[in-house]
Amino acid sequence: MIEGLNHIAIAVKDLDRAASAYAALLGRRADWREEAAGARRAWFQLANMAVELVQPDGVGETGDRVRAQIEAHGEGLWGLAFAVSNLDETRRVLGRRGAPVGEATALLSTDAWRLAFVDPAATHGVSIALAERTGKVELKPAAADAVQALDHVVIHTPNPDRAVALYGARLGLDFRLDRSNPQWGSRLMFFRAGATVVEIGARLGGEAADGPDKLSGLAWRVTDPDAVQARLAKAGFDVSEVRTGRKPGTKIFTVRSGVPGAPTVMLSAEPATEDA
Repeated sequence: MIEGLNHIAIAVKDLDRAASAYAALLGRRADWREEAAGARRAWFQLANMAVELVQPDGVGETGDRVRAQIEAHGEGLWGLAFAVSNLDETRRVLGRRGAPVGEATALLSTDAWRLAFVDPAATHGVSIALAERTGKVELKPAAADAVQALDHVVIHTPNPDRAVALYGARLGLDFRLDRSNPQWGSRLMFFRAGATVVEIGARLGGEAADGPDKLSGLAWRVTDPDAVQARLAKAGFDVSEVRTGRKPGTKIFTVRSGVPGAPTVMLSAEPATEDA
């Protein structure tokens, strides 16, 4: 079954511009770039997952998917791809759980990867794929003030029980915490996916709705928030002041603009799944 988060896909209109922005944000160069299936891609590999930037470019299945996403929702967070060790077995299990998975295709230009998408009717607005990787992940050294890993991805839902059924019961992620805070007017649910967390947020009060879930933000893990904030400010990003996080001993700051459609915060220290 699912072992972790393999990568997050971000749909962009201008790959060169977006890749430059993410290289500055993450403090590392793209590991590779490719043009195939009607799309251009740039890939940034971090310690516990990767960022895939995708731009439609010509005719092809991937390009058509990205083009439709941008036309409907604009640039920004597009989908999650979860890592699995046995794609065929995971497809069988999820099909029995009411989340059918399409046929697997080779990912990128290597037979070391296979990718299959979960039926959109079962994922409630968030594009979810399964990625089987047989090759070893090679992580390039990064500077001390670079982003080290993803702490958590945030999804907003109008129907928290539906989200629990999808991410917990069907996908089998580890449901770690369910917390409601009347002061914030929100309910937060945390699902462990390997070395990352999927945070589901919902409003308190009112009845559950049938509207779509939405990817709404990324929280990155850094070693020294003050150094990273200074680096990003110098690079021209609109960043907040560094402040004390809700988890004792942590710091946090917000990147207000500078990357396409992906609200961003930076967290310090150990995984701090309650800071955003």
